[in-house]
Amino acid sequence: MNTKKLIPVFFLLFSFAIPQTLLAQGEFPKPGTMKPDMSEFWLPQPPVVTPGAVPCEEPIPAPSDADVLFDGKDLSQWRGVKTEEARWHVSNGVLTVNKGTGSIETKKHYRDFQLHLEWKVPETITGSSQARGNSGVILQGKYEVQVLDNYLNKTYANGQAGSVYKQTAPRINAMRRPGEWNVYDIIYTAPTFREDGTYRTYPYVTVIHNGLVVQYHTRINGTTVYTGFPNVEPHGDGPIRLQDHGDPSEAISFRNIWVREL
Repeated sequence: MNTKKLIPVFFLLFSFAIPQTLLAQGEFPKPGTMKPDMSEFWLPQPPVVTPGAVPCEEPIPAPSDADVLFDGKDLSQWRGVKTEEARWHVSNGVLTVNKGTGSIETKKHYRDFQLHLEWKVPETITGSSQARGNSGVILQGKYEVQVLDNYLNKTYANGQAGSVYKQTAPRINAMRRPGEWNVYDIIYTAPTFREDGTYRTYPYVTVIHNGLVVQYHTRINGTTVYTGFPNVEPHGDGPIRLQDHGDPSEAISFRNIWVREL
């Protein structure tokens, strides 16, 4: 027997055995440490488009088949995320973030829907970038459409108003100036899941900001997280959440919130 020919074969087989053994034992490198700015991009900036003049003194009436989530009177349709009671301020038909009390979410859970809400940052707003009227509309408690004052306020493109946060920048910047009401109309299709927890079909969203399309049937790639990249978390119907961001500037306000199940 020629042992010289067996030695290379032995080492070849041994070299394949090591990775397979490690694979079987689950010995994989751990992901590197993530920082928030690793999932931010600044360019290209969405072009600014001035929305047409729309009378915004009075809320737009809800349709007859809608669930009215906030009609200016109370928070009976909402609960606190941190506490059972929703502790935001209601005054003169307007709902204002009560900073430090936590986000609020609907008591009822939804799947596919059309959502309407109107929001405003104070005329005297201060701060810059993400620290300027920051909030969010979180669909099914998982996927955030950003709320932020981007009127003459630069920030990373996939963190602007109308973005799928940290994923997809809005097509345009359709912001009204501080002190004026902005309008969101959001059409959302919920995901479905395979048995292994991966997406069978992705969630999709269309966002109309002040009458202008800023997201058009945009695929959402997973949960919208501040640090890191999207995660896939299997879920059923979920709440609509409004974010208490803890912004150091003045609090943001909402009014006339309604939803139609699709």
